[in-house]
Amino acid sequence: MSSEIAIRVDKLSKCFQVYAQPHDRLKQSILPRLQRAVGAAPKKYHADFWALRDVSFEIHKGETVGILGRNGSGKSTLLQLICGTLNPTGGSIQTHGRIAALLELGSGFNPEFTGRENVYLNAAVLGLSKSEIDARFDEIAAFADIGAFIEQPVKTYSSGMLVRLAFAVAINVDPEVLVVDEALSVGDELFQRKCFSRIEAIRKQGATILFVSHSGSTIVELCDRAILMDSGEKLASGKPKQLVGLYQKLLYAPVEKQAAIREQIRRNGQRQTGEAMLQVEEDEAATAPLAHQQESFDPGLKPSSTIEYESLGALIESAQICTLAGEQVNNLLRGKSYRYIYTVRFTEQARHVRFGMLIKTINGVELGGAVSAAQAKHSLAIAEPGAAYKIEFRFVCSLNPGVYFLNAGVVGDVGGSETYLHRMIDIAMFRVLPESQDMATGLVNFACYPEIELQQSSE
Repeated sequence: MSSEIAIRVDKLSKCFQVYAQPHDRLKQSILPRLQRAVGAAPKKYHADFWALRDVSFEIHKGETVGILGRNGSGKSTLLQLICGTLNPTGGSIQTHGRIAALLELGSGFNPEFTGRENVYLNAAVLGLSKSEIDARFDEIAAFADIGAFIEQPVKTYSSGMLVRLAFAVAINVDPEVLVVDEALSVGDELFQRKCFSRIEAIRKQGATILFVSHSGSTIVELCDRAILMDSGEKLASGKPKQLVGLYQKLLYAPVEKQAAIREQIRRNGQRQTGEAMLQVEEDEAATAPLAHQQESFDPGLKPSSTIEYESLGALIESAQICTLAGEQVNNLLRGKSYRYIYTVRFTEQARHVRFGMLIKTINGVELGGAVSAAQAKHSLAIAEPGAAYKIEFRFVCSLNPGVYFLNAGVVGDVGGSETYLHRMIDIAMFRVLPESQDMATGLVNFACYPEIELQQSSE
């Protein structure tokens, strides 16, 4: 195994035996042997469920990789195999370095032991000596922040306290490989921020991170690369922004079209990793000429990463950004107001319709947007077939110089629940032009102005 590879998965498969009735398990353990002994063909008393089939990939040291997929796609099974809590049916797994796993948080705790005792027990399982645990205990206790309950039996804890303590133990063992399965939503907002900050620190120390999340923005924000799973198969891997878009397209597709979309993603995933799709935008962001600090329209500034959801009776068309006077532009000036306009045509009757927009960075981080109604009861009650609506959102460009992308979406009532009637990801893009003497930093201009006052002279 190369010294630069942290995890290598080669043709990994996992099959579970599913029994219709409990006594079929006993039959399976006894009867096939007897049938072979008398020369009869052995009979199976179970059905095979393949959670994974021939999954292969490599993760380099220091890389952060997110795994996306619908429920039942094999994500958690994959992580359990990598961590060694399950054995594969076929294929191989190689890992390099100490692994800390945030899977079923708190599942290894003894309810009769105190929090302190469980810290020592779990940290020892993760490979720390008693002296190492002694040195880190105060930090673990402070991170969990459960106060005097650290000395109480775990059976008295709330579920939130339990996962906080489990997270604190796993995150403070200095892992070389950190494996996380939907564990980034524990606790309140302050604790979640502390978790993200700690994971970011581990990442900067050069650790490899592999995690599952249904949050597309989390995948985009944290990951260098993403892997899309479905029905136990790896469909594609590549840039997080592109993979999140493909995942969402598959997730919201009508049932009868999911198989075709899945096959299209799988074929495209075999031909490319998705990285090339964004290269045009990145190059344009770095090299496209500026229009002398004046808002203007550049016909070459078009996204090549557009992803279209399947239509459920509505079609989004003609997305564009205009000045308040109606002039189409995509080179914008910070601080000015603009109109984001698109048209929605309905091919079927729709009820409780709402429209939306979203602005994202080149890496897919969601910066903000709006919907046409805060609640469904305030939405467009009925849209008839053949009707067309012009949708307009006015916004103030408070972004710092860079290239940004726009989504457009329309939702309505389908079978009693709100779902997308149509959605276009990266349907449009725009550039915010730089300014001379610009002192703002980051993505958003918060109108921060420095004031410097001399408090004490050196004389």
